[in-house]
Amino acid sequence: MTASAHYPSLVDRSVLITGGATGIGATLVERFVAQGARVGFLDIDQSAGSALAARLAAAGARHAPLFLRADLTDIAALRSAIDQVRAAHGPITVLLNNAANDTRHSIEETTPESWDAGVAVNLRHQFFAAQAVAPDMRAAGGGSIVNFGSVS
Repeated sequence: MTASAHYPSLVDRSVLITGGATGIGATLVERFVAQGARVGFLDIDQSAGSALAARLAAAGARHAPLFLRADLTDIAALRSAIDQVRAAHGPITVLLNNAANDTRHSIEETTPESWDAGVAVNLRHQFFAAQAVAPDMRAAGGGSIVNFGSVS
């Protein structure tokens, strides 16, 4: 078993993770849950998200994570999911914008439509998620926003 650091400041903190059902996002969910945080995570992958939430809840986490299926390119759906996380876990003071589509392509293959779709899933939701949680962070006297990205 690998030892890991424990961060008491994360216990009971409300954390929102986008793209949390698989890959790096799933690891983020696992590690924040292990710290005792109240984790809400969003993803378009219903099957993987539900399975991860169930596995962590069954493992006896201090707080079972809340998974919500959301298409983050739909800003109204994103805002609604954030409201649901806030209602369940309280004001959100940690936001990890991890969701992305890292499909590799050449510059010649890029169309205006594929460009817009890439920006919507890889960047646009990050701003609107931050906008939605900023009032929580202001009221709490601070918070943390981490935006993940890639070269794609």
